This record gives sequence, C-alpha cells and structure tokens, in this order.
Amino acid sequence: MRHGRAGCCTSPAEDAALLLRIVRRHLQAMRLNLNPLYPDEEWGFQAQQALEKLLKAQLVLRDQPAPRTHELLDLALLPNEDLLQLQVFAVEARYEEGPFALPASREVLLAELERRLVSLETAVRSDG
Repeated sequence: MRHGRAGCCTSPAEDAALLLRIVRRHLQAMRLNLNPLYPDEEWGFQAQQALEKLLKAQLVLRDQPAPRTHELLDLALLPNEDLLQLQVFAVEARYEEGPFALPASREVLLAELERRLVSLETAVRSDG
C-alpha cells in the first residue's frame, strides 16, 4: 500500500486510477492538437508523458513501485516496444533544436495510447 496525499493508505488500483486520469488529460491535449501546424516536438512531449504514466500505472497495478523517472526503458515491461521511440521527446526535443520526427503519425500514436488507456482502466475496475 502507498500513502495518498491525505496520509491514508491507497490501493494499487487507486494509485493507478490517478495516473490514468492524468493520461486522459494528456490525450485530450493531443486530440486538440492534431493540426499539423502544431509542432511535433510539443505533441511528442505530450505523447511521451502519456506513455510514461501508462507504463507507471502498469507497474502500480502489479503492486510494484513506479520509479520517479522519465526514462521509458526503465519503466517498460517489454523493452522492444515501438512507442519507446517517444523517449527523445522527454528532454532532447524540448531543449535542442530539431526537427524531431514522431515515430508514427499522430493519429496512429493517439489510437495506440487510447487503446492502452482503455485496457488499463478495465484492469483498474476489475482490481478496484
């Protein structure tokens, strides 16, 4: 069990649900910014953040600690995932001159992140 903000214990399902609510916020921002004029570097950062929280939620649901890291490879259960290519958007694309290409189209990335979100939300409901 973990300690929530109020000092009481929270279950893994509750901790994962909080992360997934934040993922929903990232995905909403991504949906609102499908315009190709919106910079890939900014869109990719939101995608990286969403994936990071999805991976942390997976760990938490397994009652494992979610490390305080932005390194997707450290969080991934399957290290060869294509989405790990979003790692460059965590730091490099925010502080270095690009361009930085997305690993797939925005629509494909968004659909995959949404699919993972729904899957984890189902797991939270069955655990909670």
